[in-house]
Amino acid sequence: MGGDAILIAAQSGRALAEAARRAGLRPYVADLFGDADTLALAEAYRPLRGRFGATRLGGAGALAQIEALAALAGGRSLGLVLGSGFEGAPDLMARIAARHRLLGAAPETVAILKDPFGMAALCARLAIPHPAVTTGPVEEPGRYLLKRVGGSGGSHIRAATRGRAPTGHYFQARMPGRAFALNILADGRDLAVLALTEQWSLPSRLRPFRYAGAIARGRDAAPALQPGLVAAITAAIARLVAETGLRGLASADLLSDGARWWLTEINPRPGATLDILDRRGSSLISAHVAASAGRLVHLGPPPVDAAGAEICYGARDYHPVPRIDWPDHARDRPRAGTDVARDAPLCTLLATGADADAVKRMLRERAAHLQALLDQEETNEHDREVSERQRADGSPGGAPRR
Repeated sequence: MGGDAILIAAQSGRALAEAARRAGLRPYVADLFGDADTLALAEAYRPLRGRFGATRLGGAGALAQIEALAALAGGRSLGLVLGSGFEGAPDLMARIAARHRLLGAAPETVAILKDPFGMAALCARLAIPHPAVTTGPVEEPGRYLLKRVGGSGGSHIRAATRGRAPTGHYFQARMPGRAFALNILADGRDLAVLALTEQWSLPSRLRPFRYAGAIARGRDAAPALQPGLVAAITAAIARLVAETGLRGLASADLLSDGARWWLTEINPRPGATLDILDRRGSSLISAHVAASAGRLVHLGPPPVDAAGAEICYGARDYHPVPRIDWPDHARDRPRAGTDVARDAPLCTLLATGADADAVKRMLRERAAHLQALLDQEETNEHDREVSERQRADGSPGGAPRR
């Protein structure tokens, strides 16, 4: 597949574009941000309209931008990979699929998996533990969460309220335990497990369950959950794959207290862990293309070392983002001069290490270093502006005027 074109549309297309380049493909990308590294990776780029975390990314305009990319690719590509932002709009996916070959889950599969009540019924039939869901009202709101249908990234999750859930939302029962994701490659009949990743959140005042990052343990590390429990989780997700015909890269979000587990949702697309999982002998994007055609490929052994990725959110409003020398471990780098609001995604930080604890420490250190870089550049920029004003006013020596 060397040199073949591949179309990508997502909230952020950088990780998919980078994975495509690792596979020797030429990515044509549409996304919300147009980050500097995305533009450097893409053969061509088109912006999408929408808001990060929305469920109908781009609306009807998304189809037009995908059409434009397909034309730039000469009308010849392996197909189209849809990342986050489309799972809440299977009808839009169907319109896109009528014009382009989708690489990954079919719209009808997404419609099944992202319908919270249909999913709950399916899990009950397949004997898969799943939290209760309702539109309410609920007698004890403290025992439920409010979620948006088709939402992603955790920013849409709130504590439940009294009364009925708003239109497009539902209540899901709270369950104990830590957050994990079973990352898989599926061919519509069976699956291969890529990793069980550990996830964590970074609450903000308005978004208490905001996704922060994930870690994949190294090959020889002790498992995060007991092997028997992982085997039960894997068997359950395999039943879902066979029932729904899920294909391509996907992940199953779950909670576990170490003895029990509950499936909270399926993400029927390449997810936020692509950066830390695409480190084997075989390319995950190539495997995604093959699985979309119903063929599971052997990926080779998992990496020896642990790896993690964490979203760095804006500590303040950056209007605009200062020009800095971005470190090599930073991805999704906003272009200097663009705006990033406080608490909006600023970039993604990557780290590898001997074990999960070492990776978490490195991510903390890298986040602190990046913040120091931003603070220093803002100070430098302020000093330059003051100096320029003083020169224009004829002030000697750059000293502040009294």
